[in-house]
Amino acid sequence: MALLITVVTCFVIILNTSQSCRTPDDFVAITSPGHIMIGGLFAIHEKMLSSDDHPRRPQIQKCAGFEISVFLQTLAMIHSIEMINNSTLLSGVKLGYEIYDTCTEVTAAMAATLRFLSKFNCSRETVVFQCDYSSYMPRVKAVIGAGYSETSIAVSRMLNLQLMPQVSYESTAEILSDKIRFPSFLRTVPSDFYQTKAMAHLIRQSGWNWVGAITTDDDYGRLALNTFAIQAAENNVCIAFKEVLPAFLSDNTIEMRINQTLEKIIAEAQVNVIVVFLRKFHVFNLFTKAIERKISKIWIASDNWSTATKIITIPNVKKLGKVVGFAFRRGDMSSFHSFLQTLHMYPDDNNKPLHEFAMLFSACKYIKDGDLSQCISNYSQATLTYDTTKTIENHLFKRNDFLWHYTEPGLIYSIQLAVFALGHAIRDLCQARDCKKANAFQPWEQILSKCSKECSPGQMKKATGSQHSCCYECVSCPENHYSNETDMDHCLLCNNETHWAPVRSTTCFEKEVEYLDWDDSLALLLIALSLLGIAFVLAIGIIFTRNLKTPVVKSSGGLVVCYVMLICHALNFASTGFFIGEPQDFACKTRQTLFGVSFTLCVSCILTKSLKILLAFSFDPKLTMFLKCFYRPVPIVLTCTGIQVVICTLWLVLAAPTVEENISLPRVIILECEEGSALAFGTMLGYIAVLAFICFVFAFKGRKLPENYNEAKFLTFGMLIYFIAWITFIPVYTTTFGKYLPAVEIIVILISNYGILCCIFFPKCYIILCKQKTNTKSAFLQMVYNYSAHSVDSLALSHVSLDSTSYDTATTNQSPGNKMTTCQNDNHLPAQVLAHTGTAKTMKVSKTLRHKRSSSI
Repeated sequence: MALLITVVTCFVIILNTSQSCRTPDDFVAITSPGHIMIGGLFAIHEKMLSSDDHPRRPQIQKCAGFEISVFLQTLAMIHSIEMINNSTLLSGVKLGYEIYDTCTEVTAAMAATLRFLSKFNCSRETVVFQCDYSSYMPRVKAVIGAGYSETSIAVSRMLNLQLMPQVSYESTAEILSDKIRFPSFLRTVPSDFYQTKAMAHLIRQSGWNWVGAITTDDDYGRLALNTFAIQAAENNVCIAFKEVLPAFLSDNTIEMRINQTLEKIIAEAQVNVIVVFLRKFHVFNLFTKAIERKISKIWIASDNWSTATKIITIPNVKKLGKVVGFAFRRGDMSSFHSFLQTLHMYPDDNNKPLHEFAMLFSACKYIKDGDLSQCISNYSQATLTYDTTKTIENHLFKRNDFLWHYTEPGLIYSIQLAVFALGHAIRDLCQARDCKKANAFQPWEQILSKCSKECSPGQMKKATGSQHSCCYECVSCPENHYSNETDMDHCLLCNNETHWAPVRSTTCFEKEVEYLDWDDSLALLLIALSLLGIAFVLAIGIIFTRNLKTPVVKSSGGLVVCYVMLICHALNFASTGFFIGEPQDFACKTRQTLFGVSFTLCVSCILTKSLKILLAFSFDPKLTMFLKCFYRPVPIVLTCTGIQVVICTLWLVLAAPTVEENISLPRVIILECEEGSALAFGTMLGYIAVLAFICFVFAFKGRKLPENYNEAKFLTFGMLIYFIAWITFIPVYTTTFGKYLPAVEIIVILISNYGILCCIFFPKCYIILCKQKTNTKSAFLQMVYNYSAHSVDSLALSHVSLDSTSYDTATTNQSPGNKMTTCQNDNHLPAQVLAHTGTAKTMKVSKTLRHKRSSSI
């Protein structure tokens, strides 16, 4: 290998190629004219050679250490500008460029920045001092770069003077996001805040909590390490050691510091994970020495070297252990690949890096692919020249995949985004002006121009079909999402339990707590109906009390039964009040229990009345005997009501209703009573329904009783109203939601309560108030007598038919000899017997039944 390099060297004439900067034009690395000039800052060489002069002179020194990956980045900028020039984005307007080599030194970058800021079309290359640069016309309109945050920070402070847009493709220092200190700085990569947060999260998820950290002594390294330390602490990750290396390779102490860092890693044997915030050339030297010392760890790579081919191609790099890193987003690279394939056709007259690469490539043309990069780096440490006229054509692209292999897709894509962002900004400015003129616009105007309009708060960016992330469309935040800043990548989610947000909202609003309040119009209507019902109950109670000894009141079961039923109705009406207002635990537990027990007591009383009426007017001896045995008013009422009391007690003990916040609705919180147990709720209502059904059956059987006092018919109607109301309640209640859900049950309670109240008591009140002549004992007995006589006539006719059949059968069974005689002598006997028997029975039964009805009712 050494012999081959020696032979190759024989063909190389070593001279002073990296000429000293005699004129400003000598300082330019690559240039191309255009109507609008774009500046570029790239660290094509990895270091600047130190001066031997004492004292040191204020002059730009020569650079060494050709970086192939950065050279490819300059080609990416050139290619992107040519894509714009060859497209219709800027019709008739050509973009030119001036690209400078910073040599990884801030001083070289600042020298290039001074030239960017120099006055346009001025032969003296001077930066004119002015108090107001609004109309100042500098040499370039915008700057692409720099790569390293240390350089970008210094350059940005100078460009801020004229608010010249600076778009970096690699600088990730979090401090650059401060628009107060860096108002004209933009970038196409995320800040270190997100990278360090992801690193800390990765370490925590991997189960590591004892790590080391290595960084550089510059703004990028210190800021990244500080941010990582904060994120690590939040994730319970401890940093065992922090090693800091000199920022530049020109520092004479860098070798010593790398050795000390490796000794620290070896000493901290328990540290197996190391986070590395270094530049590519630092990592290269660190890893090369680490391999020699057989150090094997898990290395967490920062985005600026995680995909570097320079690191991947280190000999025996796998012996280092594992490398886990974060990379920039990638885009379509096919066009750039085609550009590299035709690079040998590209003129190098104004492209010094391309000329130098051709020279270095020719010097190493016999070196195999694995050692080609190292060969170029070694030769570029010196300064040399070569006649490359034939070299470029004959040698440069015999290995046409070499450059493609060294391409870092993430950085290339970031540079493309930066160039196209400026292209779209210039397009917007040039729509209303002639940009072929150099003074068409000032640089600071581009800061107000973007590929896409700024997304306002309440909106978020949505990617379009373009591969450029700077080009997007703004869409409104959906419901329950918000954005409170401009150009947010995504909307933030509100806490759905307590807050909500409308479409395109800039903030979350606290959900309003709702319930069926007392001042609600529907609640007022329902309360009015309940109070009206209570008023009816009181009025009926007064009417019945004043007419206590009348047959109508007595036939209703007396004042005790009436009072019990009226009190039940009053309690039912009163229970509706517990469904209104802010739900409380007491109200939730009381409302269903109060309604269930009081309504059951009412239905139990109706059941006894139905049995009594059926017993009083029943003509079926078997049914009468059964009803007499079964009819025990007080035990029936107590038993039926007691069962409901047991059901409600178990409900309250085992699964009592409670207050619950219903957050299912998007904008409000419904404060409601959760019934605790649907089974218990259903059992309570079902039990009432069973009692009501029994009442309905008994009442239906007695529906044809005396007209003026026929409670059975009205009880039938009352029970029908109850069934219709509660059968309708089930589907309505299960499909209704919101604050008006309690109103559904209130309405059903009112309907069933009014139905029974009207059907049982209103007809009696009508007789008491409007038909007083029929509300006397004589009128009542006459009605009973007429009904009983009519009923007994029908019954006697049925008995006579049976007796006639028996008599005919008896005469038929007589002897044949006496047959004719018997028939002749007793020809009129059946008629006489029938008449006598029928009359006797009618009179006897009529008297008995009339006495029975009177005493029973």
